[in-house]
Amino acid sequence: MWSAAGSLAAWLWLLLCQGWFWRTDVRLPPLRDPRVWPSVCVVVPARDEAAVLSSSLPSLLAQDYPGRAEVFLVDDGSTDGTGELARELARRHGGLPLTVGSPGEPPAGWTGKLWAVRHGIGLARARDPEYLLLTDADIAHAPDSLRRLVAAAGAGGFDVVSQMARLRVESRWERLVVPAFVYFFAQLYPFRRVGREGSRTAAAAGGCVLLRAETAERARIPDAIRHAVIDDVALARAVKRGGGRVWLGLADRVDSVRPYPRLGDLWHMVSRSAYAQLRHSPVLLAGTVAGLALVYLVPPVAAVVGAATGSAVPAVLGAAAWLVMAGTYVPMLRYYRQPPGLAALLPFTAFLYLLMTVDSAVQHYRGRGAAWKGRTYARPDVVPDEG
Repeated sequence: MWSAAGSLAAWLWLLLCQGWFWRTDVRLPPLRDPRVWPSVCVVVPARDEAAVLSSSLPSLLAQDYPGRAEVFLVDDGSTDGTGELARELARRHGGLPLTVGSPGEPPAGWTGKLWAVRHGIGLARARDPEYLLLTDADIAHAPDSLRRLVAAAGAGGFDVVSQMARLRVESRWERLVVPAFVYFFAQLYPFRRVGREGSRTAAAAGGCVLLRAETAERARIPDAIRHAVIDDVALARAVKRGGGRVWLGLADRVDSVRPYPRLGDLWHMVSRSAYAQLRHSPVLLAGTVAGLALVYLVPPVAAVVGAATGSAVPAVLGAAAWLVMAGTYVPMLRYYRQPPGLAALLPFTAFLYLLMTVDSAVQHYRGRGAAWKGRTYARPDVVPDEG
């Protein structure tokens, strides 16, 4: 009974006091075209992305941007012909100018992605852009995406404008797990708080980050966050620490084309960085497991067991908490065009995330944590400082 009451209290607090995280109406701010369109360089780090590049890179090359813009794809040691395919796509589709670079293997203390981003920004600085668009190789942009991002940044006075790309939800497991992934992210980093001036909440979505070039230089990006596995959140924090403004919202016209057809694919996506999110702390891991159990698992257990044993109070409290939980999840399911009935399965999905988080810690202590495409990264506190 007390666990069910605690869970219901937690859900009422989340519903009313956690930045309205469950709402999905945080979209690009009102747009006003600038008198002069600033120059933009698009930086795309890519490692073994030949399978998705044909679905994403042409969308960047085809951007309908009124100002000067060009694309820099950084081939991060690919073995599948990513760089050659990028050049072929540019020859075939035309559009914005494309430069393909390669930075070599990252030195100690750098993640591969951020080392590639550093190389791309270095190439872009020769063009003296006013903005940098950092986007992943699996992200497809509508033709007006860049124009809308720049207009929003200028109109709102933001140093960072980031959109959470709409992830693919075609397989059974994608439909079950992906909307919950974005829902949990918004619960940790409520989008409204991120964009509120003076708020300490900082986050971005790494697939689509428009960054003012002057701000990047002032915040020493990416050097200041070179070992960050969750680089998008680290970038937003670095910008806010320097006094910059960050906006984060859901995308309407920016989509991920990367498939996660099997549970194992989604499991790896989450577990490779979940323990890093907890700063590799056993104490935070224990607290997270306990919190997930109380908030997500207690309601259905209390409702079912209470009903089965004739204990009315736990059953009612558990059912009420479960109902609030499902109600906050429905807007995200609608955003992903999924049936609202899936909201009742959120406790099961949360249980999967609990297991993924524990597995992330297990893999870390086995020396296989934070692994991505053949690279495994050390804890930040054991990385040598490069000064």
